[in-house]
Amino acid sequence: MERRHELIVLLVAAAVYLGTIISPPRLMDDVDAVQAQIARNMLESGDWVTARLNGVPYLEKSPLVYWLIAGSFAIFGVHDWAARLPIALSAIALCWVTARMGAWAFSGRVAYYAGLVMATCAGLWLFTRILIPDVMLTLVIALAMWVFLRALEGDGRRWAYAFWACIGIGVLLKGLVAAVFPIAAGAVYLAVTRSDWRRLHPFTGAPIALVIAAPWHVAATLANPPYVDLTPRSEAGQYHGFFWFYFLNEHVFRFLNMRYPRDYNTVPRPLFWLLHLLWLFPWSVYLPQVFRLSYRPVDRAGRMRLLALCWAGFVLVFFTFSTTQEYYSMPAYPALALLLACGAGCQPAAGRQPARAARAAAAICLAAVVFILIRVWNQPAPGDISQALTSNPEAYTLSLGH
Repeated sequence: MERRHELIVLLVAAAVYLGTIISPPRLMDDVDAVQAQIARNMLESGDWVTARLNGVPYLEKSPLVYWLIAGSFAIFGVHDWAARLPIALSAIALCWVTARMGAWAFSGRVAYYAGLVMATCAGLWLFTRILIPDVMLTLVIALAMWVFLRALEGDGRRWAYAFWACIGIGVLLKGLVAAVFPIAAGAVYLAVTRSDWRRLHPFTGAPIALVIAAPWHVAATLANPPYVDLTPRSEAGQYHGFFWFYFLNEHVFRFLNMRYPRDYNTVPRPLFWLLHLLWLFPWSVYLPQVFRLSYRPVDRAGRMRLLALCWAGFVLVFFTFSTTQEYYSMPAYPALALLLACGAGCQPAAGRQPARAARAAAAICLAAVVFILIRVWNQPAPGDISQALTSNPEAYTLSLGH
């Protein structure tokens, strides 16, 4: 039964995310084109250390997403859909991993719901329509939290080492937050449960993360040192190298809302929290049931629910004190999906009322979609997206401005 549910989750996720890589819009200016062109430049130049855009070093981001897109180009050719393929495959894998976590900790029924929450929620779909590595980061963090709990359950040292390996891979995807999120969420869980932290083998496991992540960071620092421009045509000035751009500007200063240039905006904190009702729609209708769940770590299900609470809670609180774009909280989605799945599937008798509410909400939404489709079926749509962006420049500083 569990295998059948996992297969259904995979098929639904594949239909959604593989379908979107061949659907409009094509790669757009800014994020889409930047990521794809950098990957193409890497493939053509053979320089896999320094990302470049139009010949200018692009030092702000980690390289793994560029490497994956470049690998897709090498296999399938330089196409829009080939650039989107690693993102789509990561989204499908994330849906399956979330389902597997549900099966391991709860039941096949909860696993089925958890996978479907990830495969069909609005937020994951919206924020995988642009070429950002956050769904890959979310996948790696989900794996890290799963093997973290398995290591504490005493399943073997290999799970502890897998935890540190996930952190190293995550740092190559998105920088230091890939280490901060699982380590800090895990520390909160350890403090609450008073679990034995030595089962994570930090002294022999942390070097694994360093071996994975450190070589590129060292190579990029050496290849892009700061320098002073003394050419006759320019005023002498200090040019910041990789260390400043990557560690200070993109990590410390971005967190403090001091990043230069300030070409972004921040979502108001209350709205940042409330928008999760939309990002997890339609499954957010089960949110009231989440508050009724037991988080006592007396069994595996209780420990997973508590870990999911620590995991999602830390991510949301972290960005409450930082700059916030709409998609920043994506690493919390699998944890929230597991809790919503428990609300939908753990207590069938108590969950009948929310299930009726969910069916009613789905029927209303379907009716609204059909009504809108009928009304706009023959509606002309002149102009293009550039007109919309130039008409609303203030919206472009937020993620949904794309």
